[in-house]
Amino acid sequence: MDFEKILTRIMERGPDAIAEDLLREIESEYGRVPLIFERMAERPEILISHLLYKGAVTETSQLEPKVIELISLAVGAALKCSHCVEYHMQTAMAKGATRAEILEVILIAGMLANSAVLADAYRVVDGPSASCPTCDLNGTGLNKTCSDK
Repeated sequence: MDFEKILTRIMERGPDAIAEDLLREIESEYGRVPLIFERMAERPEILISHLLYKGAVTETSQLEPKVIELISLAVGAALKCSHCVEYHMQTAMAKGATRAEILEVILIAGMLANSAVLADAYRVVDGPSASCPTCDLNGTGLNKTCSDK
């Protein structure tokens, strides 16, 4: 990503034109534009900044593009976002993911999402005295638990 070139293009053509170009590029590459991008495009600065951020994260990643898409697919599955799963599954396949890899990350996401549900519910059942290692770490020395607000 050539950040300065992109900024120069935005300054020369304006955010509206760049947002339209970005949506066309996405549709050309993936066959469709995700709904969130369509809505972001209603405020071009939001779409552009989001895609610049997304591009910077993925393009500087040590992970292979296929792995990034498989992780994105797993997160979408864990968040119960069917549109996310569909989009990232299609993108992962375009980047070389197999059906077996896709099913594997969905299984792992389901396992972790289930664990999170159980851990949270068990803490509620156990009441406010149940210690949470994450809260203990984040609230260093504060003896905070998940039930503390």
